[in-house]
Amino acid sequence: MSDSPPMLPPAAPLDMPVQRLDGPPPASIEVRTQPHGLLVKRLLLIATTAVLALAASTQVRMAMARAGLDPLDLILLVLFVPLFSWISFGFVNSAIGFFQLISGDHPGFTAIPSPAQSLRHRVAVLMPVYNEDVESTFGRVRAMARSIDAAGGAQWIDFFVLSDSSPQNGKLERAAWLELAREAPIAVYYRRREHNIARKPGNIAEWVQRFGAAYECMLVLDADSLMSGSAIVGMASIMEERPSIGLLQTVPMITNARTLFQRWMQFASEAYGPIATAGLLWWSGSEANFWGHNAIVRTRAFAQGCGLPELPGKPPFGGHIQSHDMVESALLRRRGWAVHMVMIDGSYEEYPPTVVDHAKRDRRWMQGNVQHLRLLGTSGLHWTSRLHLLIGASAYLTSPGWLLLLLTSALQVCLSGQAALVGVTSPGVLWLTVLLLFGPKLMGMIWLLASAQRRRDFGGTTRILRSVALDIPLAVLMAPVTMVTQTRALLAMALGIPSGWAAQQREARRIPVLSILPALREHLLLGAGFGAIALVNPTMALWFSPITLGLLSAPWLISWTSSEWLADRAVAWGFFRVPPPQLGESGAAQ
Repeated sequence: MSDSPPMLPPAAPLDMPVQRLDGPPPASIEVRTQPHGLLVKRLLLIATTAVLALAASTQVRMAMARAGLDPLDLILLVLFVPLFSWISFGFVNSAIGFFQLISGDHPGFTAIPSPAQSLRHRVAVLMPVYNEDVESTFGRVRAMARSIDAAGGAQWIDFFVLSDSSPQNGKLERAAWLELAREAPIAVYYRRREHNIARKPGNIAEWVQRFGAAYECMLVLDADSLMSGSAIVGMASIMEERPSIGLLQTVPMITNARTLFQRWMQFASEAYGPIATAGLLWWSGSEANFWGHNAIVRTRAFAQGCGLPELPGKPPFGGHIQSHDMVESALLRRRGWAVHMVMIDGSYEEYPPTVVDHAKRDRRWMQGNVQHLRLLGTSGLHWTSRLHLLIGASAYLTSPGWLLLLLTSALQVCLSGQAALVGVTSPGVLWLTVLLLFGPKLMGMIWLLASAQRRRDFGGTTRILRSVALDIPLAVLMAPVTMVTQTRALLAMALGIPSGWAAQQREARRIPVLSILPALREHLLLGAGFGAIALVNPTMALWFSPITLGLLSAPWLISWTSSEWLADRAVAWGFFRVPPPQLGESGAAQ
């Protein structure tokens, strides 16, 4: 048809060579946006973490030595030190962020200036899709296109939907694109690859090689991403003003929460997330991370330094690099480009609707993050980039560590009637553990209550306290469920079973208890085993009771949190109230 808009713009090829991970590092440029005192901040973070971990582990070791060390005690000590270091690191990071926010040294989430008149180069917004719900996906594209136009960016910003979907889904996508492209106030293009090579990284790389030379920057989204036009234009203007920045990552908030699980996660991310994020920004500086979406990237810098090689060996540890984003940020920084993270309004994403869907996504992330252990020796990486890779992998390695610690303690109870880690540990270490685990939640609550505006946004003091009071027991019950689920997935990886990459389930659905029981055999058996400790030592069974209750209640916890009706009831009763997204006339979040 003569009035059909072009499906793609003229080709503008850009070379994207595959990078070598060994040998001499490539030449780099000079970073001009590095905050002052970063080394001191990072050493302070590491030293404080080490002091907490060593103090607690020394107390435990001395108490065990007085009682007489046996082989099981040595196993407990070997597990205790890295696990306590992990929770210490999280607490220290959140404490730093809390003081940054409460003192006003960091403003928290703020609106970003979006001077469209400062734009001088073209920007592409890229949305990779893979068998997504077509109506929802193109609804978000429509909203963002209108919002970009309202923010004054239509002259400089094009939108690309990059499909890896099946031919059947592709037909629906093309029809939806054609309808949208005819009415959109900015250029909207559509491309479907016949072969889904290297998944999302391959999708983006193919676009860079075909069209990248025409665009100074590319703003990368996920299919469930939503960003305001003012945020997109504002990020593009920052890239214009700071030519040594290679990547600018936002911190997306959760939107379109419908199930109780999504509502719960939405509240937790908005109540506790800002202090953790502010702490991360404090020490990461120009060596921040990339989360793969809701971020703007300098196209030529990405093409020059981020062509990912395949790792030797078979999946899950070899083959394509699955969690590509963290590696790409490290490779950008290797060439001298600054990688920054910003806390701005107008950046959103959806969250998996159920615990089951979250676990499926988490397994993919786990495979990719554990794969990063092979990349720690990559030549030329900044040591902070190596730290990011190590933190990402260790986040999943802690689950089998916690499970081994619990099993060793349970074995001690069965053999001697007492778990050394509980029986000989001083009350001070036990209370310190509680503080480190729940301190970030307490600090997040204090930060919410410290501002009259935040109290109003979250429904008032009573609703905030009520929500935190429900969040804590839910988090306690969910922790052992996640521990067993991640450990089982890691064992599958060790046996060479890859996670796969199926299309994500984004639509809410209630999960019946009976349907989830077969997938929770290990959880229920472990829960019953920990519960049996009461036959040997009822007092020790009380210490294990949060773990036992969490595992035995898993089917009901997963089913109830998948309910939309319970989500609506919870909000009506004053639980998990969050500020509504700011919507512009276009319908996109502002």
